[in-house]
Amino acid sequence: MDTRELSVVAGSFIGFQLFFSGVSPLVSSTLTEGYGKLPPHKLNEWNSRLVSTIHALIVGLFCLYILWFDDAVNADPVWGDPNLVKLNVAITCGYLLYDLLLLACNWSTMGDSFFVCHHLAALYAYGYVLTRGVLPYFANFRLISELSTPFVNQRWFFDVLAYPRSHRLVVANGVAMAVAFFLVRIAVMPPYWAKVFGTFGTPAFERLGLGAQVAWIVSCVCLDILNVVWMYKIARGCYKVITGSSGKKKASKAQPNHMNNHTD
Repeated sequence: MDTRELSVVAGSFIGFQLFFSGVSPLVSSTLTEGYGKLPPHKLNEWNSRLVSTIHALIVGLFCLYILWFDDAVNADPVWGDPNLVKLNVAITCGYLLYDLLLLACNWSTMGDSFFVCHHLAALYAYGYVLTRGVLPYFANFRLISELSTPFVNQRWFFDVLAYPRSHRLVVANGVAMAVAFFLVRIAVMPPYWAKVFGTFGTPAFERLGLGAQVAWIVSCVCLDILNVVWMYKIARGCYKVITGSSGKKKASKAQPNHMNNHTD
């Protein structure tokens, strides 16, 4: 791994930790009074999710820029110039390491085996990108999935601030979350795997070697299985919110100021 990428990983790790410890509490307490009423373990998760949203926006938008404008990567998805992709991947690796440390330190309240599996699979695959500069297109393409994360986190924010699930903002975010998750994690599977299969048997694929090939394919399969599981859970939740909102409409109208009196 080059010094630049190593510095970005370290800077990302430290930067997200500082945002979690200092910036998020300050910003959150300014934006909503409900933040200060949360118990300590909820405060940790709140700060963690705000950091997650910031990371998702940074790497997700950077990912789109690379997909649209990095001709070298698009022309040669296996061995194209990986400079911008490695930068984006390094930011993500720093975030994943920060998040794994956070989960380990708060396992009793925040521990989630699915997220640990997701993070480890991603780090395993992205390690090849950073150390060998291979598969830049495919590594970057996987990061497009981060664009669904802000909606997932916003759902949690609404829930912990005691917004009624029939509230129009909760319903709108739930639908947006399901649509975004489907578009950037499920609908992209066929074109992604078509591109993957298109490289099989080519000289570029053979140059990777067995280790990189296994890391690439196995990690992607694991991540997509997790995405399907999460999509199923999100779809069920979205269905419940949509079908239950009409029945609770009168109750929500009777308490128009509920959203301004958040309690844990």
